[in-house]
Formats: sequence, structure tokens, C-alpha cells
Amino acid sequence: MTDSNKGSLSISKSESTVSQRKIVSSEHLASDENWPLSEVEYGMTVVYNAFSQWMVRCANAAGIGELAVLDILILHNINHRDREKRLSDIAFILNIIDTHTVNYAIKKLLKLELVTGTKRGKEIFYATSSKGKKACEEYGRVREQCLLDGLKMLDVDQQELAKLASTLRSMSGLYDQASRAAASL
Repeated sequence: MTDSNKGSLSISKSESTVSQRKIVSSEHLASDENWPLSEVEYGMTVVYNAFSQWMVRCANAAGIGELAVLDILILHNINHRDREKRLSDIAFILNIIDTHTVNYAIKKLLKLELVTGTKRGKEIFYATSSKGKKACEEYGRVREQCLLDGLKMLDVDQQELAKLASTLRSMSGLYDQASRAAASL
């Protein structure tokens, strides 16, 4: 074997090793049996951060740049199906345990006149104002132009996306249960 052949052989071994490496953020948490879950967790972390950045940039382009990620999620949830919602409904749908963060975001949305609140009995029901509806519509236009047009270029199968969404919702149940178990330790 010549020296040049040895060099190409070592490159092949190196390429083989690289292709077998798992993509995780915390190797110390990934045992042989749970590498795939660790890879999913890293993927969720990266996607969460990218999604958060996207929401803030999209909101800024839509003219509501003063909103943080949670504010945006809550605004869209209140606007969803044009139905009034209670704070507890919003927290439940978005799977937020710390309702004070939802309350803080709602107060911010009220101050910006993006939502309104109507007291009925002991509860307050929230709805989007006309300003809030316009902001949601503009967000939707920016989303269509910047995100959905790009998604079309990727030629992603809609059924695969639906399956991924279902899997992620199921995994939230897994993490909720694990969270309860950890809290009881």
C-alpha cells in the first residue's frame, strides 16, 4: 500500500466515524438505549429557539415588535376561532403551568390595546380588539410570505407534517408525566 492509499483509507475511517456520531447537546445524558430521544431533545431545543426567533421577527415585521414570544402566542390564542377566552383556558391550551406569566402577558396586550377584557361574574373573558385582529392578520401575511413560501420550496409532505405535529403533542404528554414523577421524588 502506498502512502497516498493510506491517506485515503484514514479519511474513509474518519468519514465513517463522523457519520456514526449522534447529534446531541448533552452526550452525558444519552445512554446507548436512548440516543434517539437525546437527538430528538436536541432537535426540539434548536427548533424551539429558531421558532421563538421567527415569531419575534415576524411580529416585528407585522408592526407589533414590542411583543415577546409568550405575548405573541397568547395574542394568537385569544384570536383563535374568534372566541373569548379565560386566562385558565389560555394557560391550559398552551400547556403553561405558571399562570402568572400568562396574566402578565395579557396585561401587556391590554395596555397595547391588542385585546379587551370583559368581566362576567368572577372571571374575565378576553378577546382580540380590532387592532389585535389587524395585527394577527398582518402577522399571517408576513408568515405566508416569509415562512410558508419557503416551506413550499422544500416540498414537504403535508401528511408527514401532520404526523410530526401529532407525535410532538404526544411527546408533551410523556414530558408532562415525567415532570410529575420528578416532582414527586
